[in-house]
Amino acid sequence: MKRRVVVTGMGTVNPAGNDIAAFWNSLKEGKTGIGANTKFDSELFASRVTGEVKDFDSTLYVDRKELRKMADFTVYAVASAVQAARDARFEEGSFDPQRVGVCLGNGIGGFEVIEENMMQLFKRGPSGIAPMTIPKMISNEGPANVAIKLGLHGPCSTVSTACASATDAIGQSLDLIRSGRVDCMFTGGMEAAITPFSIGGFSRIQALSTKYNDTPEVACRPFDKDRDGFIMGEGAGVLLLEELEHAIKRKAPIYAELVGYGATCDAGHLTSPDPEGLGAAASMSLALEDAGMTPGDIDYINAHGTSTPTNDPIETKAIKLAFGEYAYKLKVTSTKAITAHMVGGAGGVEAIVAVLAIQNQFVPGTLTLKNPEEGCDLDYVPGVGVDAEVKAVLSDSLGFGGHNASIIFKKYED
Repeated sequence: MKRRVVVTGMGTVNPAGNDIAAFWNSLKEGKTGIGANTKFDSELFASRVTGEVKDFDSTLYVDRKELRKMADFTVYAVASAVQAARDARFEEGSFDPQRVGVCLGNGIGGFEVIEENMMQLFKRGPSGIAPMTIPKMISNEGPANVAIKLGLHGPCSTVSTACASATDAIGQSLDLIRSGRVDCMFTGGMEAAITPFSIGGFSRIQALSTKYNDTPEVACRPFDKDRDGFIMGEGAGVLLLEELEHAIKRKAPIYAELVGYGATCDAGHLTSPDPEGLGAAASMSLALEDAGMTPGDIDYINAHGTSTPTNDPIETKAIKLAFGEYAYKLKVTSTKAITAHMVGGAGGVEAIVAVLAIQNQFVPGTLTLKNPEEGCDLDYVPGVGVDAEVKAVLSDSLGFGGHNASIIFKKYED
């Protein structure tokens, strides 16, 4: 028998809300967090639309002295983890810190730190590099700072599989708890890559939207025939996963059960998924097998749904391969039209969407979808979401390098 794993806490900082309540309100009402880029002067850039974290008071979670040692992606991760701990009533004395770990996904690390200090290197030479540059920029500092903040001494790591990073981190955390090595894991993902180098670099590979700079709120258009690229977002989403008996003993709130994980690699193209969606379909099927479920047990798929010309039709193919004719009975939505694409943080926030859908019996819609592309013919719930029976949700993520990851949450039952 596998040890059962449940979700007992959640926290997020993202373009559509700086906590779970605000985020859910945006999802329920169809409020996008996407807008014109204000992080830097982007007049010379082809893509000038982003999903930025707004009105966020970092000092609610980290004191000013510690903030000077953290890149933005780390601050978002720590804030989200603190929220999750509070949500779970995860209080000192209710757990063994040696048996609680942290595993977060991150694709890029502290880009703003690298860029700022490279400029200083060019201007002033090596002495211009700030002393904390390396500790701030490297991706493991997100989980490390979460562990320091919460006093956790279990395994602590970063998973970096591009846009699949957070979903892989959640899946690997599930395996750690099941194995008996730990009782709890803070897991999810984080990213803060709205910088000149990042936007410029993604633009050079024609991954970002450029058509909607004057109408940014509709720039991310998953599955729509008029989509032209993704919108860079930032933020974090962290869940507290806990072994069931440990959670019951603590009298923790239980929001859902995490029951399945599957991961594959296309081993093909560096930036494009397998054209037939074989790897993505396999990851979904593996997650179903791990969960002991059949396609008919799933009610809703939170799709990767990036709004790129390449991803959306291939992901649709993958869903059809994994689910057969039942794919047409599923609700399949992309919430990136609300949050933008947080790269390594995306799967963490979308896992939270999956849990909230189960909690609230509501499927958030694909907000900006008006005219589905030919071949994109599933029920993408265009516009604002709908009330629906949601007993089980699959969330999938596809990343550069051919990484595919899928996780399944279901309604908790004794």
